[in-house]
Amino acid sequence: MKFISIDIETYSSANLAKTGVYPYAASSDFELLLFGYSVDFSPVTVVDLTQGETISHEILQALDDPKIIKSAFNAQFERVCLSAYVGHQLDPQGWHCSRVWAATLGLPLSLKDIGTVLGLDKQKITAGKELVRYFCTPCSPTKANQHRNRNFPYHAPDKWQDFKRYNQRDVEVEMAISQKLSHYPVPQSEWELYWMDQRINDRGIKVDRRLVQNAIECDQTYRSQYFTQSQQITELENPNSPIQLKNWLNDHDLPIESLAKATVADALKKATGNVREVLTLRQLLSKSSIKKYQAMQNAMAPDGRVHGLLQFYGATRTGRWAGRLVQVQNLPRNSLPELEDVRELVKQGNYQSLGLIYDSVPDLLSQLIRTAFVPKDGCSFYVADFSAVEARVIAWLSGESWRQEAFAHNKDIYCASASQMFGVPVIKHGINGELRQKGKIAELALGYGGSVGALKAMGATKMGLSEDELPSLVTMWREASPKIVQFWWDMDQAAKQCIKTHLPTATHGMKFTYQGHCLFIQLRSGRKLCYPKPRIGINRFGSESITFMGIKWDRIETYGAKLVENIVQATSRDLLALAMLHLEKAGYPSVMHIHDETVIEAPQGKSLDEIIAIMTETPAWAKGLVLNADGFIGNFYKKD
Repeated sequence: MKFISIDIETYSSANLAKTGVYPYAASSDFELLLFGYSVDFSPVTVVDLTQGETISHEILQALDDPKIIKSAFNAQFERVCLSAYVGHQLDPQGWHCSRVWAATLGLPLSLKDIGTVLGLDKQKITAGKELVRYFCTPCSPTKANQHRNRNFPYHAPDKWQDFKRYNQRDVEVEMAISQKLSHYPVPQSEWELYWMDQRINDRGIKVDRRLVQNAIECDQTYRSQYFTQSQQITELENPNSPIQLKNWLNDHDLPIESLAKATVADALKKATGNVREVLTLRQLLSKSSIKKYQAMQNAMAPDGRVHGLLQFYGATRTGRWAGRLVQVQNLPRNSLPELEDVRELVKQGNYQSLGLIYDSVPDLLSQLIRTAFVPKDGCSFYVADFSAVEARVIAWLSGESWRQEAFAHNKDIYCASASQMFGVPVIKHGINGELRQKGKIAELALGYGGSVGALKAMGATKMGLSEDELPSLVTMWREASPKIVQFWWDMDQAAKQCIKTHLPTATHGMKFTYQGHCLFIQLRSGRKLCYPKPRIGINRFGSESITFMGIKWDRIETYGAKLVENIVQATSRDLLALAMLHLEKAGYPSVMHIHDETVIEAPQGKSLDEIIAIMTETPAWAKGLVLNADGFIGNFYKKD
């Protein structure tokens, strides 16, 4: 026995979409219903546990054997649920996920869609969705179903047989995917990163239950107050209703097309009296400060921790992680200097003081969201973050020497960029310091081929720049960064040549190959990015362009600068992944990571300097890359 394909069907009253698999499998009524499997691609066996059938001892032993590959589509679900069934945590090593495999090749991320795209002989049974709803989730008690809240096999024997066939087919489809993709194996190094990712998910991160509960209660208290105040002023039945409120504002000489945040903010600039107060209350009522607290509450497992916050290879184009459940990758920033004091007021339930001291309680609660993540007793958080990693990577890959020199001497890259653009020395809070902001906005907006539109999207006009000066800012940045601009064109030409000729090309240490109707770009790390079914066509500007099939299996256009963006972000991902792997081996386990930052939970008294040193150790494949990182030690998570 070398390989087992697995698919399971389960029951739990927990809402999987809201809780994630860990609380789902920990629910008191969790039950394993069907266990479908195939050993070494033999015919599928379906074990019906509802009828007293049992999983063989040999198969149960194999679940714990790292030498035997267990493969499933979205394998985290199978592994966590089977861990609950066998009564101990199954180690991730030895588990493969065909969903991850598909993601590495840019394929759709649902079993049904992958089967369709690959043209498999056996396709997922589409009626299965209704069968899953019938047998795997609670039902509403009605007179017709004798007021039961769950459907058992004996309630619909024919449906149950269909459900078993559905389970069998899913195993067959999973096996067919593995066989179809066998010519494009996932490198062992990526499976090792997947196992690390699964251990991080298993580990989870502790949530301050009291803070979360009080934050929700505090928000409800003030929201009720704001609503009542708005009702009293407007005499509307529901001032939260956009139609009612817009009519009221119109009657008070303030016609307004929408109640979007930006529109309300603009209207506030000229509003006075009751109108101003109502618009202010509208802003307070519309701030969604507690959705993430509620998500934490929903996803919290019995151990008081949230698990499964990040999806491995969730961003298929680059291989970066994607946020799940609480969506930690878009947490609000915190800027309160007295963050810890405000946090304590909420934990104590002292909501009245918050309202007396601060204008916007919803804003406070929003800033406290990060601080709801806390280390377990006896431990601290050691948070380490790469400094300007994408800027460093693009400078290294393109060979833009003045940038590399700036990073090597720990110079402020925004000042260095402004100095290069304007030809004068620029020092933060010093000589020509007013130019730094222009250097910053240019750096953030223009590295991946952006132009005037990118500057606007980054907020250039809002920070005081006129539209007339934006084109010259683009020109100056590009003239100051000729190697990066050339990098865009070189990548564009190498990709087009490879697609046209199907012959290998190379530039800037990256290799382009065409195999099996896919364009592969091999990064310097060795990992490959995949662009399925690439073509050369003519874009809306009348120029040659590259298109490929996206994960929704529709055609997407790309170009040299966009390829550079993918490559830089993918390389940055590989640097973080490797750093977390090294930290894990050194006894610094991550419990969460966000973008280019990792959050480590370790006993108090550990060395942050050692963590930074491990994190900034340049891999052998990145010779010449200048890395730097910063961090802090804390009793709760925050944006330092």
